[in-house]
Amino acid sequence: MAPRIEPITGRYAHVDIAGVSHRLYWEEAGEGIPLVCLHTAGSDGRQYRAVLNDPEVTRHFRVMVFDMPRHGKSSPAPGTVDDDYALTASAYVDQILAFCDAFELDRPVAMGCSIGGRIVLHLARWHAARFRALIGLQSSAHVDPYYDTGWLDRGDVHGGRMCGAFAHSLMAPTSPADHVDETRWHYMQGGPGIFKGDLHFYRGSEGDMRSELERIDLTACPLHLLTGEYDFSCRPEDSQALAAALGTEVTIMPDMGHFPMSENPDTFLTYLRPVLDRIRADQAA
Repeated sequence: MAPRIEPITGRYAHVDIAGVSHRLYWEEAGEGIPLVCLHTAGSDGRQYRAVLNDPEVTRHFRVMVFDMPRHGKSSPAPGTVDDDYALTASAYVDQILAFCDAFELDRPVAMGCSIGGRIVLHLARWHAARFRALIGLQSSAHVDPYYDTGWLDRGDVHGGRMCGAFAHSLMAPTSPADHVDETRWHYMQGGPGIFKGDLHFYRGSEGDMRSELERIDLTACPLHLLTGEYDFSCRPEDSQALAAALGTEVTIMPDMGHFPMSENPDTFLTYLRPVLDRIRADQAA
């Protein structure tokens, strides 16, 4: 039997980020409006495999997913492999803008989940003119620390198993087992300290956007919010509070957790496609 070949192209690019050359891996599929997808803390772009494979999406959108430096197939910057890693808001924004600039993307759509759902708020606040729309998955303005991240990077603890177990706890019990397993497997493959370093942005003052929400102008760049109901890291009420502060709406997705695009992709696509249709309609108008 002939293999089923997915219509995804994966390549490497040497991209300057804040004056430093990085070897980044990215995957893409489709054509049309650029849609840049941002993965969650400690994982990589494979989380968006269903979006990349959906012909209803790729008929109108050029879906592009890059692995952040140190994540997935993207390398650390030269000479930094042994450095303690702690993601900052400025470094995160620099990565996204550098990727968009390298490929000369004209006002792309950016969609991010978890830390990606947080960074789209930073993009909306300070870089709205660069994007035609933003999509926040599991987005909140902040999160109160609720566990000791030290367990994610210890010599006497298997970091991959610990990260996988924690990711598992954030997924809905109704999500299909094969997709749950693949999602936590991605976490089990992360480099030492990467998940912990990403959470430096997500849980600390680096990513906290509460004081800036009133300065976000959604007429400059629309923001669409989608949140799975089964999530103690970004609870539905957290996204609802964000939406209320911004004067917009959020769609709460039943039977999904913190990784909707990878843990329950078929159901997630039924929520994403209408958002993308609305973005296309706004552009046509």
